[in-house]
Amino acid sequence: MARPGRAREPLLVALLPLAWLAQAGLARAAGSVRLAGGLTLGGLFPVHARGAAGRACGPLKKEQGVHRLEAMLYALDRVNADPELLPGVRLGARLLDTCSRDTYALEQALSFVQALIRGRGDGDEVGLRCPGGVPPLRTAPPERVVAVVGASASSVSIMVANVLRLFAIPQISYASTAPELSDSTRYDFFSRVVPPDSYQAQAMVDIVRALGWNYVSTLASEGNYGESGVEAFVQISREAGGVCIAQSIKIPREPKPGEFNKVIRRLMETPNARGIIIFANEDDIRRVLKAARQANLTGHFLWVGSDSWGAKTSPILSLEDVAVGAITILPKRASIDGFDQYFMTRSLENNRRNIWFAEFWEENFNCKLTRSGTQADDSTRKCTGEERIGRDSTYEQEGKVQFVIDAVYAIAHALHSMHQALCPGHTGLCPAMEPTDGRMLLQYIRAVRFNGSAGTPVMFNENGDAPGRYDIFQYQATNGSASSGGYQAVGQWAETLRLDVEALQWSGDPREVPSSLCSLPCGPGERKKMVKGVPCCWHCEACDGYRFQVDEFTCEACPGDMRPTPNHTGCRPTPVVRLSWSSPWAALPLLLAVLGIMATTTVVATFMRHNNTPIVRASGRELSYVLLTGIFLIYAITFLMVAEPGAVVCATRRLFLGLGTTLSYSALLTKTNRIYRIFEQGKRSVTPPPFISPTSQLAITFSLTSLQVVGVIAWLGARPPHSVIDYEEQRTVDPEQARGVLKCDMSDLSLIGCLGYSLLLMVTCTVYAIKARGVPETFNEAKPIGFTMYTTCIIWLAFVPIFFGTAQSAEKIYIQTTTLTVSLSLSASVSLGMLYVPKTYVILFHPEQNVQKRKRSLKATSTVAAPPKGEDAEDHK
Repeated sequence: MARPGRAREPLLVALLPLAWLAQAGLARAAGSVRLAGGLTLGGLFPVHARGAAGRACGPLKKEQGVHRLEAMLYALDRVNADPELLPGVRLGARLLDTCSRDTYALEQALSFVQALIRGRGDGDEVGLRCPGGVPPLRTAPPERVVAVVGASASSVSIMVANVLRLFAIPQISYASTAPELSDSTRYDFFSRVVPPDSYQAQAMVDIVRALGWNYVSTLASEGNYGESGVEAFVQISREAGGVCIAQSIKIPREPKPGEFNKVIRRLMETPNARGIIIFANEDDIRRVLKAARQANLTGHFLWVGSDSWGAKTSPILSLEDVAVGAITILPKRASIDGFDQYFMTRSLENNRRNIWFAEFWEENFNCKLTRSGTQADDSTRKCTGEERIGRDSTYEQEGKVQFVIDAVYAIAHALHSMHQALCPGHTGLCPAMEPTDGRMLLQYIRAVRFNGSAGTPVMFNENGDAPGRYDIFQYQATNGSASSGGYQAVGQWAETLRLDVEALQWSGDPREVPSSLCSLPCGPGERKKMVKGVPCCWHCEACDGYRFQVDEFTCEACPGDMRPTPNHTGCRPTPVVRLSWSSPWAALPLLLAVLGIMATTTVVATFMRHNNTPIVRASGRELSYVLLTGIFLIYAITFLMVAEPGAVVCATRRLFLGLGTTLSYSALLTKTNRIYRIFEQGKRSVTPPPFISPTSQLAITFSLTSLQVVGVIAWLGARPPHSVIDYEEQRTVDPEQARGVLKCDMSDLSLIGCLGYSLLLMVTCTVYAIKARGVPETFNEAKPIGFTMYTTCIIWLAFVPIFFGTAQSAEKIYIQTTTLTVSLSLSASVSLGMLYVPKTYVILFHPEQNVQKRKRSLKATSTVAAPPKGEDAEDHK
């Protein structure tokens, strides 16, 4: 290996005492597995668990420790036996126990760099002296470790990687998945054949989204693995969107009594977050499940476990009912048949190189190799040495065996490529590889690509990470029994998720995916009103009134000509209505109009037939026919008001709505004014007043009527009539009752404007009727006209509040049209009934009274001038 730069001299000198302390500590340690070879690989394995009560190491770990260590020995045997791989070069090894503790592993790993530290010079070169000035003891130089396989736990790998990088020793882990180790600026000599938890976190986010969950909690064991995994999950879920974290809970490294009950209580603070993302070690997983059972919450939580849970039975042993439905993830792996054959043939005789194998033998077969003679040991049988793995004990290949083998082969392939490049044509090591340059070896490691022990490609990216490939499992009950259940493969993840949702089973309804949502989905016609600061929580707000749901967050009002569908998810055309001939609202107006027209026609026909009789002549024939024409038009307007609006109908309405009343009241005003003037003139003189002849009366009447006609014609020219659909008139509170109204383009004010001039004439006529109330009995039409006008005024006074008081009613079009037409018909009927029905009755049923009276009252003769020529005493009887 090339000598490190001068910049490292102070660091190496500072590490010399630490190395010697480590060497002294190793003398007290359990030892290491050593294999001789031209190139030595280091190995770090958790052969023992973390010790308690101040002890470094605890009980033996059969699977995670011994299985993995034996996997490396198996892989080295395979490599050394392969003539095509590193020909002439034998790989040796020095395998150490980390005792599942990062600080202890650091002490062990320092033995890997002793040779490099000594290579910088002996004690004389650096001035190193033992106490008393005695030179240090010369010992055999340790092996030069070219690369290290391990460690297992991420916290251990991080601690070791910080030392190995200082001496440019490449490191390949078979189980460390913390995302922190992907930082190539801090861990530039670290690689791994397992994917980092950032991939695992992405897979778990994809699973959560595929299940339709958006509100979950996270649970992590304190340490690099748990905290980094949760941090990656939170970061990816935030970037992907659609998933919110209800709570992030961390389990202390040394939990206090009742800690896990407290964890469950905290998780229940957000009961809707049933999905629990758990990055925790086996012990913590087990204690969380146990606390959930104690809280009587079996089946409530929906667990999504990381690869630390995987498909293991130990975390859920005797807690299967709590684990039913749990979805777990595990790096894609396969069982290596060759290793099974190798391991099951290991015995005390053929495996003396593994210094921990005797301890494994005792643990695996529950026996003792030697008896101490104490009574306590009498209960444990003595090992015979004839026991066989898999025959006399249960055996299942540990899940990371494949990755240990792949890590060894990755280094072997890199050394092979390096050997071919630096030692072409040489068998065995050449001077160019003695010592081996760690930086160059790292480049070759990062460039390897081969099919691993499971047949899947082994490669590394620029950060030293393996590609993410995971199998997804679910723990399912069998025949309703959780204890007899097992893990079932339900999907895979390799950059994208493939999840067989149909294969999932859940407690309760086995096929219905339970929910883990902050808020339930809003129903049709409801929008989400988001809770501030929590993007996955919302309140559902109905799109009420005339609003419809545009998207899940927005309600908008329907266009004016439309109304929302019953579920408010869209808009539909508003039905259009009008006052039809068959409507009940049209029955009374049409009946009155028909009766009125029949009565008017009868009166006109009677008058025309008896045109020269005294009663007809006395009633003023010319104005009578004008007045009867106006009454006829008033009745006829009802048919126009009921007819379907169109340009012609609307124009006719404008013209005739006020024409009939104007014509009637103009004639009545002219007649009343004439009587009043004659009476007033008779008081002062025997000379008759001007403009009382029939021609003058007609001229005055038509002059007054022409103002209405001219005004209407001007209106027609300025704003041509047309029909419109008014969607506001019946825009009720309940959209289901909303209707568009087909009508003419006449507002309420313009409609009253058509009648305004008529009402003015009516009021004026009423005033003259009041003035003429003292006319003598001989002027027999004065009083009927007065009664007519009084009654008409009452009708129209009642009409105004009814008409305008119903302006906001949903039935406005019907009420106002009916009120208007009935008021018009009643006013016409009053005029017809007061003025002409009595005369018609006399003409038809009492013709004997239809003769001219010859005698006149003396008072009338003395006070009133003789009627003008042509009148035939029209005001006398």
